[in-house]
Amino acid sequence: MLQKTMSLFTKFQSRSILQLRKYSSPSAILSPDSKGVLTSKQKSRAALSLLKSEKNPEKILDICRAASLTPESHLDRICFSVAVSKLTESNYFEGIRVFLEELKKRPDLQNERFVSHSIVLYGQAGMIQNAIDTFQQMEQLQIQRTVKSLNSLLFSCILAKKFNEAKRIFTDFPNTYNIQPNIDTYNTMIKAFCEAGESNSGYSIVAEMGRKGCKPNTTTFTTLITGFYKEQKLEDVGKVLNLMEEHGMKPGLSTHNTRIHCLCKLGRSSEAKALLDGMLERGIKPNTNTYSSLIHGYCKEGKLEDAKQLFKSMVNHGCKPDTDCYFTLIYFLCQGGDYETALQISKESMEKNWVPNFTTMKSLVEGLVSISKVEEAKELVAQIKEKFPKNADHWKETEEKLTTG
Repeated sequence: MLQKTMSLFTKFQSRSILQLRKYSSPSAILSPDSKGVLTSKQKSRAALSLLKSEKNPEKILDICRAASLTPESHLDRICFSVAVSKLTESNYFEGIRVFLEELKKRPDLQNERFVSHSIVLYGQAGMIQNAIDTFQQMEQLQIQRTVKSLNSLLFSCILAKKFNEAKRIFTDFPNTYNIQPNIDTYNTMIKAFCEAGESNSGYSIVAEMGRKGCKPNTTTFTTLITGFYKEQKLEDVGKVLNLMEEHGMKPGLSTHNTRIHCLCKLGRSSEAKALLDGMLERGIKPNTNTYSSLIHGYCKEGKLEDAKQLFKSMVNHGCKPDTDCYFTLIYFLCQGGDYETALQISKESMEKNWVPNFTTMKSLVEGLVSISKVEEAKELVAQIKEKFPKNADHWKETEEKLTTG
């Protein structure tokens, strides 16, 4: 009897929760303290904030439903991506499928843009068959299928690391569905080959583009260059640069940035610096990304003096350091024991309201104490607490050590 009563109570409780979800207003889910009706932007911001910390898969879906997300909004696209990533981590694939299929029934989402976005989200979750099914079902949904949705399907294969599927789709689907590939189609396929470690196959794609009258662009060649650097086929990088010239294109800023970034990843920052010097000689003005890659490369190789010098010179060339430049340098300077320079750069960064993460700043504070700069350490903690009062509790233990030590 007791067991029967408990069973009935559980059913009633489950039904109540479902009804609560059904009838709870979006504002109640997204911002319980809010008394008014939230605007779409407020919903999106609240949803993103909640999604970042939420772990319960069903609650993640409730948040997304309450926000009425749409791929038209950049903020909403981030929400979709965060939600799918978290659900994938929880292996809640059925929840992803039910949610995306549910969204297809929304009148405002019955268009190619949403279907293309859902194809990409399926790829992000590794659910490539669902992505293919969605593409093939577009006629049933009375949505016109174009090269946009084909490109989304190819990109979803890359996200899911299903490179053989990408090859099959690229070979078969244009004819099957009477879709003419465009520059994005070819570039996506080159990326698929490069991600698969088959960058040499990219040459055949460039050749096909020529036969089909589709002119390659900078992305075509920078993608190939990235692939060859990844495979450490440096001779082929030279071949691609020659190929660019054959197509009437000169390597510009984006090509140089790609090369510098790849060389630094390979631990060849000296060669990357030589490229930067060549850029300056030819009048190609570097940007923040150029310097950021080099600073990171120098730091990873333990060349902190070179990194510091480069940090100063970028300002002399009229280029403002971004958060990556500051945070990378501060972190590695602390790792290398140069706490005084790290403190100086931290102060510059904090003047711009850019504060590195807690772990880095704690390392800096402890490092300052180790070189008898206790007062500077205390002052730094006070500044951080002032800027981030919500995180003040994190510093209690450190402050106690500063006081007693």
